[in-house]
Amino acid sequence: MFTNTSRQEERTGKYGTPRVQYLQELVMQFQNASTEESKERIVANLANFAYDPFNYTFLRQLNVLELFLDCITEPNEKLVEFGVGGICNACADPSNVAVVTKCSGIPLVIQCLSSPVRNTVNYAIGALYYLCNASNKEEILKPEVVDVIKRYAAAGSVSMSFSNLAQAFLDKHLPQHK
Repeated sequence: MFTNTSRQEERTGKYGTPRVQYLQELVMQFQNASTEESKERIVANLANFAYDPFNYTFLRQLNVLELFLDCITEPNEKLVEFGVGGICNACADPSNVAVVTKCSGIPLVIQCLSSPVRNTVNYAIGALYYLCNASNKEEILKPEVVDVIKRYAAAGSVSMSFSNLAQAFLDKHLPQHK
């Protein structure tokens, strides 16, 4: 459910932790985490906050989008999954798209298309759906990327979610593909 300022005040109460402070605490916990399991749990939590427009400014302010991109470069598949999931959740907002693009995040998201983890691939397709715009479409709509997405679109018998997401991407960004 999306949040607004009055709903957030209502939920946290007079003595609750403000959202930006709570997110800051999660970022600090991630930076100080000593186990992979802790990092996975914290990034998954941050990714869950990334879907709500109420949090977008805080995520940018706290460099959480950059943290998600860093996770995509890790060998830990769970960190990759939750990192690209956070990017997918946040990229409905053009300001977040600009941050991901500026931080060279598009190639990182594209490499997630070949992940062995289904959720990672789904998040990557969803993120690319939102990331692709007039200023970066040449980077995303390369023949090799379009070919992978077309294969996912044709893979309905293997995974309807891959197929439906990939088809939505093609319909939006390559309407002439039919």
